[in-house]
Amino acid sequence: MKKVILLSLLMIGLWSCKSSSTASSPASTKIDTRVGATLKGNWILTSVNYPGSEYIKVTSFQLEDSKCFEGSSWKFVANNNSGEINLSKAGCSSFSSPIKWYINKDGQFVLKIVNAGEKAKKVREGYVLTFVAQESGNFQLVDKINVGNKPTDVVYQFEKAK
Repeated sequence: MKKVILLSLLMIGLWSCKSSSTASSPASTKIDTRVGATLKGNWILTSVNYPGSEYIKVTSFQLEDSKCFEGSSWKFVANNNSGEINLSKAGCSSFSSPIKWYINKDGQFVLKIVNAGEKAKKVREGYVLTFVAQESGNFQLVDKINVGNKPTDVVYQFEKAK
């Protein structure tokens, strides 16, 4: 019984979400267009993992539980750093939104989720994740969150849509 209570308290205590940060516009930041061009097209977010931390719950991008992002489709248009995200996993809220994104010279992926009817330049908050290039047709975005005063990675694995 003690283990069940301890595990319940641990899961509640480790529930975490990433706060947004101020994201500057591409016009005021150096952009790595060469790397950004490799993302052109349609992608599927195949998995979300927390290496070394199995008992946490993460709300990704202040939208939905991170596991609801598994199977989501992402479209990246490289020539104007726009795109779209679509969540449609069973048991989760459906969500669709335009996005603005770019990869800066430090290899960071900067993402803004744009609400319907809103102009991207008016969106002041966004998300900065580490971009990890992998073999052709795959990449990762890694978010750093704080869980119990310990930095923890949230790894989003993407695969090129067929």
